[in-house]
Amino acid sequence: MFNTVPKPGSVPLHIVHEDQLESWLKVQPGPARAWLLASGFKAEKSRVLLIPDAQGAVSAVACGAGKRQAGEGLTLWHSAGSPERLPQGDYHLATLLDPGAAEQFALGWAYGQYRFDRFKRDPAGQGAKSVCLEVPTGVDADEVSRIHAACTLARDLINTPASHLLPAELAAAAAAVAERYGAVVRQHSGEDLLMGFPAVHAVGRASTAAPRLIEFHWGNPAHPLVALVGKGVCFDSGGLDLKPPASMLMMKKDMGGAACVLALAQLVMDAGLPVRLHVVIPAVENAVSGNAFRPGDVLATRKGLQVEVGNTDAEGRLVLADGLALADAGKPDLLIDLATLTGAARIALGPELPALFASNDEVAASLVHHGTTVNDPLWQLPLWPGYDDELASKIADLNNVSSTGFSGAIIGALFLKRFVSDARHWVHIDLYGWNSRERPGRPAGGEAQGVRALYAYLKARYPA
Repeated sequence: MFNTVPKPGSVPLHIVHEDQLESWLKVQPGPARAWLLASGFKAEKSRVLLIPDAQGAVSAVACGAGKRQAGEGLTLWHSAGSPERLPQGDYHLATLLDPGAAEQFALGWAYGQYRFDRFKRDPAGQGAKSVCLEVPTGVDADEVSRIHAACTLARDLINTPASHLLPAELAAAAAAVAERYGAVVRQHSGEDLLMGFPAVHAVGRASTAAPRLIEFHWGNPAHPLVALVGKGVCFDSGGLDLKPPASMLMMKKDMGGAACVLALAQLVMDAGLPVRLHVVIPAVENAVSGNAFRPGDVLATRKGLQVEVGNTDAEGRLVLADGLALADAGKPDLLIDLATLTGAARIALGPELPALFASNDEVAASLVHHGTTVNDPLWQLPLWPGYDDELASKIADLNNVSSTGFSGAIIGALFLKRFVSDARHWVHIDLYGWNSRERPGRPAGGEAQGVRALYAYLKARYPA
């Protein structure tokens, strides 16, 4: 994927924006310029044109970068399509880029080679082709590889079907990440959950795969505590409020929050950031059987609040309630939860913009800024207190849903907020975790959303 030293015969890659095309063509050798003109190269985004030498071998590559938008630099998506379109070989950047843009180019190069082929009889194909990029000047190859490995972990976990990833397997994946970095791991499972995590048990008890909660601790006790909580619903049938078949097709991805939390934790530990991590993942399958929790039931929670179940398909917030209460008790400097929580967030913002809620607007603004910088966008929505009474229940402390269909993402966030009281700052990210269409570097399937934005923010908030 990357060469750390120059390779003899490495092919130069020229990045060309549409507004640069005319001036760039003027400085190209005559035969190359003629080839580019004859081929109709217009520097369109993701267009890759091989430039032959006199013997027909590839002498250079023109990589179209499209139109430059005001305030927009080179993103990883400009280069993500290149590896698939290039023949096997070694390449290097011939265009001088600033370090940030060069890192984005290198990361996009890595992203573009992602394939999930675990269940294919012959998984070779694109993966068998070696397309290597010389690490651009000013780029930390270890950092790019670190980010790529973490996001690949999240993508692979989300893409794995529930037949191969239920609570035990998700817990094993979490433990593998934790133990690699010497973290202290603890698991709670099955009937043991009744003693401290009753909502997790209630949601997961109908499945033949026992519910679990896995947590691990890492870092120097003298460093600030950062708690990460990820929704690990390995499959969501909707419970007794059963989803229609079409809505169930992608529900293996309902543990996307947990996958992204593990990716972020791996990044933090691998980089050795000066923080103390507490990672919490409640893992369940929301199934249907004779002992499934029901609409109208009242569930106990770790925090002591009693929750009336208005809808069994709003189960993610129930398991997160116990996870958040556990993480919040440590009084972290920063508590972050990630979850594929609501369809309402997707209706409001679409699949590419995770909804961001935060107890502090300055923290939210900084997260949005870092997300924009690394092309991993987040969009802040309000924790609007005027909607808080929508969670009222006549028989319990609160309901898990509103009686109306309005402001679903905000209602979900306000529900979670009830279980956070001691953390200095709290951030909730409602993400999709999925690419619904094929694009360069973004094959249809699982996606690591918010991971790179949060990592950039944590590096800035807790500098080494």
